[in-house]
Amino acid sequence: MRNSLGPLLRRVTLCALSLAVVATPGGPAVAAPTPPAATEAVAATFAQRYHALQHGGITRAANTSVTCRKPMVARAVSCASARGGKAAANNDFDMFYVDVDKDPNTYNSSRGEVRLPPGSRVSYARLYWGGNLRVGEQKPPRDNGSALIAEPGGSYRHVRADTLVGHRTAHGADAFQASADVTPLVRSSGAGLYTVAQVNAAMGHSKAGAWGGWTLVVAYENEAAPLRHLAVWDGFDSLGGARGRSHAVRLAGLPVPARAKGSVGMVAYDGDRGATGDTLTVSTGRSRPVRLSDAANPARDVLNSTISEPGRQSARTPAYANTLGYDSDIFRLDGGLKADRKGLLIRLASRRESAWAGVLFAAVDAKR
Repeated sequence: MRNSLGPLLRRVTLCALSLAVVATPGGPAVAAPTPPAATEAVAATFAQRYHALQHGGITRAANTSVTCRKPMVARAVSCASARGGKAAANNDFDMFYVDVDKDPNTYNSSRGEVRLPPGSRVSYARLYWGGNLRVGEQKPPRDNGSALIAEPGGSYRHVRADTLVGHRTAHGADAFQASADVTPLVRSSGAGLYTVAQVNAAMGHSKAGAWGGWTLVVAYENEAAPLRHLAVWDGFDSLGGARGRSHAVRLAGLPVPARAKGSVGMVAYDGDRGATGDTLTVSTGRSRPVRLSDAANPARDVLNSTISEPGRQSARTPAYANTLGYDSDIFRLDGGLKADRKGLLIRLASRRESAWAGVLFAAVDAKR
């Protein structure tokens, strides 16, 4: 999709979250059958998943599910240097799973923090996970539609995707993204470190590279916060290549006041640090596009394998500076736009590298 929200995603109605406890992070696991995957769609045009007009904002927890094990080409930096933030691409390494829970029944797991201002109430929460199924191995797609999640201090629960897009083959990858509504769990559990495991991403080495990760997007209500439009869009499609592609979404029909402030976020896959030509821009019909950037994300290299947000960074385990193919970033919107009753246009584009767009979200002032 180029310039409009397009048709809504095909939704598959399944139970989003099983209440059965199957494992405890850091402790023994209880055997449980893998839940069935949702029916896969072969394409997903970007569409609005959630919208609210309320005092509040949007936050997220995120982490990668795979990281480097050893360099496979002469030009590559060491694995430690790559994890520490040096420019590096996942296809230069033999890649292996991140696994922090010390549970022999999970082959990957990582943690990320949901941070909420005091007095907040969770309005909506959705877990996204995805990766490349074809690297040194070919992962079975039947496992794309399930993952495990544990709330802060809690036990693993099966998550079943209510939306699943798979077998998007491009640039040598076999890619998928799945997502599920987990609002009841996050609303009852609140802020803290969430653990996500069993993301169905492949390990090994190939020209396409191994990559995968998860993001928990959380919209919240807080009377002390400004009145804002809170919106989440999702889809799944490749970016980049010889012709370059972009995905654009708009807060359609919702007026943007002059000098509106807030935040804009995105989730993308297989961006390589140092491969320039990818941008995230915001605009209105009355203002020129503004490129979003910050200290962690150069204006022409926003798909640079980072998990970042304005101000103090949320906790993660592990907290690699270069996630080698997974981006989950929040940018500050600083008020440089003119008023427009047609709404805010957000565009993610890549002209040089191959990447995959998964989620865009925004929290934008409704009035000034």
